Amino acid sequence: MTQKPAADTASLTQGFLWMGGAVLSFLIMAIAVRELSDTMNTFEILTLRSIVGLAITFAFVMRFGWHEIRTERLKLHLVRNVFHFGGQFGWFLGISMLPLATVFTLEFTIPVWAAMLAVIVLRERLHHARIIAIICGFGGVLIIMKPGAEVVDLASLIVVGAAFGYAVSYITTKPLVVTDSPLAILFYMNLMQLPFGLVPAIFTWVQPTTNDVLWIVLVGVTALTAHYCVTRAFQVADTLTVIPLDYLRMPLAAVIGYVFYQESFELTLFAGAIVIIAGNYYNIRYEAKLIKSAAK
Repeated sequence: MTQKPAADTASLTQGFLWMGGAVLSFLIMAIAVRELSDTMNTFEILTLRSIVGLAITFAFVMRFGWHEIRTERLKLHLVRNVFHFGGQFGWFLGISMLPLATVFTLEFTIPVWAAMLAVIVLRERLHHARIIAIICGFGGVLIIMKPGAEVVDLASLIVVGAAFGYAVSYITTKPLVVTDSPLAILFYMNLMQLPFGLVPAIFTWVQPTTNDVLWIVLVGVTALTAHYCVTRAFQVADTLTVIPLDYLRMPLAAVIGYVFYQESFELTLFAGAIVIIAGNYYNIRYEAKLIKSAAK
């Protein structure tokens, strides 16, 4: 029986740990948003998230130097952050209105939207695996939302719209990472999105209490750590290996929702999730094969 090289084993372990950190960050952020949404509106939560995130990224800028955030692509940063803010708004709002498991499952349609946008915006090829992922994505959403059985839930549509906003932000991030540092992307994300949330939040501002402080800090910190952990996981390990761990967010969210918030869930939710995940995973496997073939 052949053993894997130690370096490969170490990379695999690191990849799982980083992806585990991302899953934990997303779950904690969802809980914090749910707790804050009892007294605050979504715009205020987003504003507080940006303030915490900006303070953290500013500290890193002071540590590593202002050259780290130099950019000649402010317009692209602005486009990215308009759509990212829209996605975050829909996700936060969905968390306050829907069971956590439903929100996380509908969020898994992000790769579906990203695949479509990559073909339209980046002129990438529409191969059969992407078509399968798109069909499975929309099929899974239909299973979850059950159109025709009852009036389609507006909150579910909001979360699907949030997934589209996230997908646009991912597509616009692709050219940004070529010229700008990750710190610059995070810094301008919080700097630009702060007024987006603050202006509407002023009219319904609720003074945070001492009990809110922990949740506010957690929202801001996990918003940064989630994306950092995902990036690090993909850097040190194969995407195909670590991505299944990310899909654990859905059942874990279901358990948290059931235990802490008495949220019920239906079998159709898990059926829809399986269809969406299967399409995404098949597409990822096929993309990986294309990359390996191109490398050879």
